[in-house]
Amino acid sequence: MDYRRLGASGLHVSALSFGAGTFGGRGPLFSAWGDTDAREARRLIDICLDAGVNLFDTADVYSDGASEEVLGAAIKGRRDEVLLSTKTSLPTGDGPNDAGSSRARLITATDAALRRLGTDYIDLLQLHAFDAGTPVEETVSALDDLIKAGKVRYAGVSNFSGWQLMKSLAVADRLGARRYVAHQVYYSLVGRDYEWELMPLARDQGIGALVWSPLGWGRLTGKVRRGVDLPDGSRLHETASFGPPVDDERLFDVVDVLVEIASETGKTVPQLAIAWLLGRPTVSSVIIGARNEEQLRANLGAVGFELAPEHVERLDAASAVDAPYPYFPYRRQEGFARLDPPLVA
Repeated sequence: MDYRRLGASGLHVSALSFGAGTFGGRGPLFSAWGDTDAREARRLIDICLDAGVNLFDTADVYSDGASEEVLGAAIKGRRDEVLLSTKTSLPTGDGPNDAGSSRARLITATDAALRRLGTDYIDLLQLHAFDAGTPVEETVSALDDLIKAGKVRYAGVSNFSGWQLMKSLAVADRLGARRYVAHQVYYSLVGRDYEWELMPLARDQGIGALVWSPLGWGRLTGKVRRGVDLPDGSRLHETASFGPPVDDERLFDVVDVLVEIASETGKTVPQLAIAWLLGRPTVSSVIIGARNEEQLRANLGAVGFELAPEHVERLDAASAVDAPYPYFPYRRQEGFARLDPPLVA
């Protein structure tokens, strides 16, 4: 397993991390993802640890907290072997303070997460969404206080826009508070929006990307193909509307190339899709999930090899889309390279 620094921090995380969204199985979305209990979870974590995975990610909204409970039970007795990441800010109830990133909410949510996880500290606490109703100064200082109290070791965010993240970093610098070190983002061969603004920001500011849904919300498995009905067992039947939209023709073009490269390399379509992400700038770790041991072992096979340059070029071409404004005006014009330097030399 390869280990990478999480952004500009000194914390090293495994190139592949494990997402516990399949733990618990409560609610319409998460029950479709999986219903792994503590015994099954312990087995999956055993496999991850044997493979060198050290980062395990969850959130308070995953199965109404059951994901954190199952993960906590599964790591009991080996807390020092793992890094725990969880998220808060999304609504967990109907009360006026059951959502957002106010000081009150963050302290209450952190204490609740610590109880469910069965630990006295969280390695990485991430804001699951930007709270426009709370002053950024309040949020940043509350997280800094949680770090000073020893309840949290590092702070990060998830699903922020560029201005939201940059403003937060600027406020942290002004207050002398700890900066965010991670941004948990959607990024895949069929979802490359991260590249336009957030990736250059991350490179400039030292923010490590933790990639969620690297298989395009379950579409890059090799089973979703042009002219083929969606398999009966696919969770997309129940979950497609919850995830990022994907243009079918672009999806099929990408899958066609993945299938071709799979036949040339002996790797699976998911392994290739994840390996492509691992070669992208600013990516600290790609979060993989699994409903069973077979899926997990297959996804863990995405490390230990590198894509050939020609394979990267083919995947880049198949997945490319035009940059949106204000990024597109000069990208196709000669002589403007110094205004928009490439992220990959």
